[in-house]
Amino acid sequence: MPLSPFDLPPATWALLAFAAVLVGVSKTALPGINTISIAIFAAVLPAKASTGALLLLLIVGDVFALISYRREADWRALVKLIPFTALGLVCGAVFLALAEDTWVRRLIGGILLCLIAINLTQRWQRHRRAAGGSGSPERAALAARVGYGSLGGFTTMVANAGGPVMSLYFLTARLPVKTFLGTAAWFFAVINLVKLPISAGLGLFTTTTLQLDLLLVPGVVIGAFVGRWIAARIRQQAFEWAVIAGTALGALYLLMR
Repeated sequence: MPLSPFDLPPATWALLAFAAVLVGVSKTALPGINTISIAIFAAVLPAKASTGALLLLLIVGDVFALISYRREADWRALVKLIPFTALGLVCGAVFLALAEDTWVRRLIGGILLCLIAINLTQRWQRHRRAAGGSGSPERAALAARVGYGSLGGFTTMVANAGGPVMSLYFLTARLPVKTFLGTAAWFFAVINLVKLPISAGLGLFTTTTLQLDLLLVPGVVIGAFVGRWIAARIRQQAFEWAVIAGTALGALYLLMR
């Protein structure tokens, strides 16, 4: 990474600014869309530096999410996730401490592809239920908490990619829309603050990444307001498929670097 963010080429700045806007959109309207931001940051910055830089922007986005939905959380759902998410965070921190930068980049790409597969599987299962297929989410409630909670903790620690995982869990829990957004807002606000000292201890923050984040914060703020506007107007299904396609391309790029 350059000694100064001002040394980055204009094309890189454009990509990072777009990623910052998407962070804001993901926090106020469409949880999980920040997988595109993850792919962009990891593609143009060293993998570990990208994780630290993006974490700080996500925390800024969390502030706007809490302003909008802080009263809507399902605290019972959050409490049940705590032990499994904590386990995932510990495993992710150990991996970051031991892994080389190249492996972190490849893992990010692999995680993104896995999240896409999970998303598509969830869509197929919803379609089956709508067509009269059978399904009983209740019988696997504990397995869902263990799987989603630990994977969410691991992916958010390693790659800030816990959004799609936990969005699928909250959908499985059948939370109403506002409760969904409020629960997600509190979950990631707390998790990201817990990650802050861990990430600092792992050396993920540098003077350069802090300077970069200060310049990108306005993009997050703009995205937070744009996200609320988009959510009320765009066709959700078309937008979600665009996100899946963009995330897949970003993940494949990271795996082939």
